[in-house]
Amino acid sequence: LAMQVAKAASTYGKHLQGLRVATIVGGVPYGAQLKALKGPLDVLIATPGRLLDHLGTGAAVLANLEVLVLDEADRMLDMGFIDDIEAIAEQTPAERQTLMFSATFAGHVGQLAQRLTRSDAVNIAVASHTDSHDNIEQRLHLADTLAHKNDLLDHLLTTKEVDQAVVFTSTQRDADILADRLADMGHAVAALHGGMPQGRRNRVLQALRSRQLRVLVATDVAARGIDVPTITHVINYGMPMKPEDYVHRIGRTGRAGQQGLALSLYQPSEAQRVNLIEEYQQAPMPLGDLDSIGREIKPIAPQMVTLSIDAG
Repeated sequence: LAMQVAKAASTYGKHLQGLRVATIVGGVPYGAQLKALKGPLDVLIATPGRLLDHLGTGAAVLANLEVLVLDEADRMLDMGFIDDIEAIAEQTPAERQTLMFSATFAGHVGQLAQRLTRSDAVNIAVASHTDSHDNIEQRLHLADTLAHKNDLLDHLLTTKEVDQAVVFTSTQRDADILADRLADMGHAVAALHGGMPQGRRNRVLQALRSRQLRVLVATDVAARGIDVPTITHVINYGMPMKPEDYVHRIGRTGRAGQQGLALSLYQPSEAQRVNLIEEYQQAPMPLGDLDSIGREIKPIAPQMVTLSIDAG
């Protein structure tokens, strides 16, 4: 996400002579970052941990900062960065302007907002999680077993309607295992998750944007950071733990005014997660007809059991 913001800053500021933008993120070597921090900057885009490292060594100085922007504030708090954020804010001028962007301002996010913003701060709501994704069709498909779920996924990925797809898993291990299985089947596929070095993540995303990849298997680390207009399908192979993550996942398709399709392959054990998502969206998700994605894929038939009953 930091890389995308940096690219946008350079794109939007290309007519501003001498605009200086630096990006400071973890998982990459320090050398280039230290060089970028030596001179004055107009825009510094950073992830909390690496920025704190540079503040600790004195390589980064925020004494003249005018605007502090916290993007995805709720996600940063979920990931345990609240102390880091407050430590960073303490090293900025009290008279700064603070902008916070978040899917919610309830609970700890709202408390952080009260501590970091002025008393006259304005709350602007541009959308709510109950707003419908009019250009994204959502559909559920029940899988009796994991093998049945794999059959459904395999068939979906062979349909001509899929231009590019993001398949979401619940864990990093699942992402790696599924990506390897799909690669063995001949798909142009790669995994993307938080356990990968930043450089490798960048290369995977670039391969997706350049259409070298048709399928991306990802965990929720990718749900908010992917902006690729050619993604036609989002497939939930593992249902998300939090309903708001579902909303961010399916938002990876239907970009730039295009139509998108979000399919959730769930097992009976995941039914409660589905219910929570429907409550969160305040709308039910239609159960897809299996025939619509391949008549040859059928639910697993129950086994017949023969009982012998003693007449006595």
